[in-house]
Amino acid sequence: MKKYILDLKVKAVESLSEKHVLLRLTDEKSLPEMLPGQFVEVRVDGSSTTFLRRPISINFVDYKENELWLMVAMVGDGTRQLGCLQEDDVVNCVLPLGNGFTIQGGETALRKVLLVGGGVGVAPLLYLGAELKQQGCDVTFLLGGRSAKDVLELDLFNKYGRVCVTTEDGTMGEQGFVTNHSVLTESFDKIFTCGPTPMMKAVARYAKEKDIDCEASLENMMACGLGACLCCVEKTTEGNLCVCKEGPVFNTKRLLWQI
Repeated sequence: MKKYILDLKVKAVESLSEKHVLLRLTDEKSLPEMLPGQFVEVRVDGSSTTFLRRPISINFVDYKENELWLMVAMVGDGTRQLGCLQEDDVVNCVLPLGNGFTIQGGETALRKVLLVGGGVGVAPLLYLGAELKQQGCDVTFLLGGRSAKDVLELDLFNKYGRVCVTTEDGTMGEQGFVTNHSVLTESFDKIFTCGPTPMMKAVARYAKEKDIDCEASLENMMACGLGACLCCVEKTTEGNLCVCKEGPVFNTKRLLWQI
């Protein structure tokens, strides 16, 4: 897909939690096509310690309103600067980057799908769920967090499918990890997951045991977004691959997690 460098205007900044904000960005021209699972490299202005762009997952694309949504976890100086943006500020973005989720079932149509996310890893699953629902899939979201305050965008996820929740402290949904949730007793045609690596590895093990096709969106540290700096390399069955260019979405059968 063609890549663009765009100066996008901040249409709104919404607080999702103490550590997370939602940036709703727009442009005078129509936004380019973007796929669920792709990401954006955002330039951070006004920071004396942040020299590289920050990779942010595409949370949602509202073509009707010409909006790109980015969920930002404010964990360092760069992302805190992004969290301080205000309406009408301008953000320079390189997009869309990477390869997205495989949302076509190939010879077998996808009917019932499970989308598993933890923490800020839930971000790309909203756009994915919306696209899958539009294709007629029965979508189930399984979202996990340490506590209720860590489970984000619940009202939006409910628009596109059934939502199941786990929290480690039991303040919302079932207590425990996502791989402990009772919904896993059901059968699914495919699983998509994004979040902390230990969580995704556990989901991948479950999928392998149940012989369910599974795709994971990796969150390796990415600097350039173009496969040049090699800091995001992941070991796969095909050798070392750059997550930013060959991913960030991989079928878990291509990863060496189970070896």
